[in-house]
Formats: sequence, C-alpha cells, structure tokens
Amino acid sequence: MSTLVSEESLPANNADSLSDSAGLWGHPNGLTTLFFTELWERFSYYGMRAILMLYMVATIADGGMALDTRTAATIYGVYTSSVYVTSIPGGLIADKFLGAKMCILIGGSIIALGHFTLAIHSIYAFYGGLLLIILGTGLLKPNISTLLGTLYSADDDRRDGGFSIFYMGINIGAALSPLVCGYLAQSDQFKNFIVGYGFKASDSWHFGFAAAGVGMLIGLAHFLFQYKRLGSKGAKPVKSLSGTDLKTSDAAPQQAVEKLPLTTQEWNRLGAIAILFCFAALFWAVYEQDGSSLNLFADKLTDCSMAGWKFPSSWFQTLPAVYCIILAPTFSVLWVKMGRHQPSSPAKFAIGLALLAAGIAIMVPASILAANGRVSPLWLCISYLLQVLGEMCLSPVGLSTVTKLAPPRFASSTMGVWMLATACGNFLAGYLAGFFDENSTTTLIKMFGSMGGFLFLAAAILWILTPTVRRLMSGIR
Repeated sequence: MSTLVSEESLPANNADSLSDSAGLWGHPNGLTTLFFTELWERFSYYGMRAILMLYMVATIADGGMALDTRTAATIYGVYTSSVYVTSIPGGLIADKFLGAKMCILIGGSIIALGHFTLAIHSIYAFYGGLLLIILGTGLLKPNISTLLGTLYSADDDRRDGGFSIFYMGINIGAALSPLVCGYLAQSDQFKNFIVGYGFKASDSWHFGFAAAGVGMLIGLAHFLFQYKRLGSKGAKPVKSLSGTDLKTSDAAPQQAVEKLPLTTQEWNRLGAIAILFCFAALFWAVYEQDGSSLNLFADKLTDCSMAGWKFPSSWFQTLPAVYCIILAPTFSVLWVKMGRHQPSSPAKFAIGLALLAAGIAIMVPASILAANGRVSPLWLCISYLLQVLGEMCLSPVGLSTVTKLAPPRFASSTMGVWMLATACGNFLAGYLAGFFDENSTTTLIKMFGSMGGFLFLAAAILWILTPTVRRLMSGIR
C-alpha cells in the first residue's frame, strides 16, 4: 500500500527550517505569505456574510429575496455549515493528490468565481454562487491552516502565538469587508450614485457581493507573488520509483517511512481532539449568531446612528473583527510570555465558552429594553467584546492544538475533520436563529437566555474534564 509522508517528518533545509525566525515578529518567514492570503480570503467571506442574511429577508422592492426569517436562517445555516463540511474532502485532496499549496490556489479561484456569480441578479446565480463558494472554501480553508502548522515544530513555544497572529490577519480582512460590502449594499449614498449610472437602487446588494470577489482576487495575486517563500511546504505528493507517495521536497525518496497503524499515543491524541471537537461545535453554534440573529437584532431593534449620522446595520459585523485585531497581539504575547505556565488547551477552551456565554446572555436585558423601541448600539458592542474574548481563547488555540495532535501523515485530513465542528455549529446556529422574532420579547429572552445558560454549563463540564483531556494529549499542552 502506498503511503503519504508529511513534510514535518522530513529533514528541513535552511530555507524550510522549522526554527526559522526571519519573518513577522520573529516567526517563520512563510507566516507573512499565509497571513495576507488569508486576510483577503476572509475579506471575501465575511463581506458576503455581513449582507447575506439581510439580503434574503429584504423585500422585493428593496432588491432582496423576501424570505421569512426561518427560511432565510435555514439557508444561512446550511450554507455556512457546508463551507466547513467540504473541508474534509479538501484536506484529503491535498494529502493524497494536489498538496496544500495547489488546493489553496484552485480553491481561491473558485471562491472568486462564486462571489462574482452572486453579483448576477438571478435566483439561479444566487444558489450557484453559494455552491461555488462552498466548494472553493473546502479546498482552501483546511489547507492554509495546515500549511501554517508545518512552519513550526510541535514543541515550538511560538506556535500558539503564530496562530494568533494568523488570526489577526483573518480579522483585519473581516473588519474591512463589512464596511466596504455593507456600504455598497445598504447605504443611501451608494444607491443614489449607481442610479446616476442607469442602475436601480435595489441593485446595490450585488455590488456588495462583487466587492467580495475582488477581495479574493487580491488574495490570490498575493499568494502567487510570494509562492516561493513557502519552499517545499505544502507541495504536491508525487510517486517515487518504489510506488511510495512523497511530497516534493529537497529530501531524497529514501527518507520515506512505511505507513504504520496508529499508535496508542496517536489514538489518545485523536480522542482529545474528539472531546474538544464537541465543545467547539457548541461554541460556534452560539458565536455564529453574529451573522444571523444578532445581525437581524442590529437591523430591526438597534439604533443604527451616531451623533445624528446613520450607518448601515451590517457595519456592526465589523466589531468582532476589530476587537480581534486589538486583542490578537495581546494574546499572542501573553501565551509566549507565560510559556510553559500558560493554561492548557482544554482549560483555554473552557474559559472561552464561559466568556461567550456571558456575551450572548447580555442580549437578554437588551431584548427587554427593545420592547420599548430601538436600543443603544452599546449592547451589541459589549456583547461582541465578550464573545471575541472567548474566541481568542478557543479558535486560534483549537487550530494550533489540532496541528500538534494530528498524526503528521494525514494532518490536512484531520484539520478537515476539525472544521466539521464549525460546520455542525453553523448548522445549529441557523436553526437557533430561526426563532428570532423582533415582535416577541418573550421569544428573544428565551432564545438568548437558553444559549447563555447552556454554554455556562458546557464550560463547567469541560473544566472538570480538563485533567482527563490533558492526559490524552500525552504531554502536548
């Protein structure tokens, strides 16, 4: 049987050294390449995501699809979950056939095509565009994270910090895109502008979708420009003369190792991933209310003005990303400074769940006040801040932990499975958002209160399980 050898198991030359410190803030050189590529890919994703739910529930006269909240939330949940489900075949394709770098290039191209398809005013283009983005993201998303993991050795204390910096790049893109895409889709100023060029004001949504496609093209151009900085990392697997699968590298074919059954240690580590997987799915089920129920709360129940100036409701979607930009360097430095004294990965997960619970629970008093009219934007500002504090303890840590625990010979495949936690959470998020009803204070209280209470319980359970999970991790924190 042919085997696939991870580049982490091969000797690294000077250009590919895992201990490279010539890049951003003393990190490996390839971090910069992946940082900016992911920045623009997330620009495209979050720009479209900021307006997707609002577009689906908008009236026909306003250029929308006039769907009811439950139907729109279901479509939103299926779409956002499918984006991550396709990470599994995307990881397998990279591991067995194309390599991570080629999957990133092909996936990014399909994503851009999908956004430009959404710019076409047609029901067929709408669903076709979503399908293309789903397929493209499945190829790109797991492999760019796995590629980042190959830049560090498993015991490198910079690893979690590197993923936090990478996460900051994600959120720079996510912060800019709602401002751009939201302005093009919702602002009266832009609608008046395009009317002057013969378009209908209701066409503005599609300019927002097109802007997301432009962002993805910029990301692809950057990746191609700095392609060589990654060296042989993420290269295409090739067959040696003996029929053994190798990834193109400077190592000779004799460096290949036989594919062995999983060891007890590897099974234990996969068990730790499975436990964290369950709690990560719960986390994303609530966190993804940002783009669905909280997005609707911003549009229908929040005062979207400041000092008399009205702004698009989709601009609230930039807040989580702005908070991440501010907090990511802080957390990166914090983990490095704490070194071996930092909390273990499962402990960080439990803290993240508790903070997210507080963030969604604060929407209960906000909902009570909304019964008397639109509420202050400060409620959402505080809610998002608490949620992002939780995110910084869980999401980048989760990515880093998986790259450390996954057996190297199918690292991309394991990352694809990890993305399935986000898929499950996103699907559940769509279901939960379907209960949103701006006309029923009782429903809103039950919805947000139940989410908060359940997450507090989950955080307590994981905190109790932390010693067990640490034993399964076999020395990896």
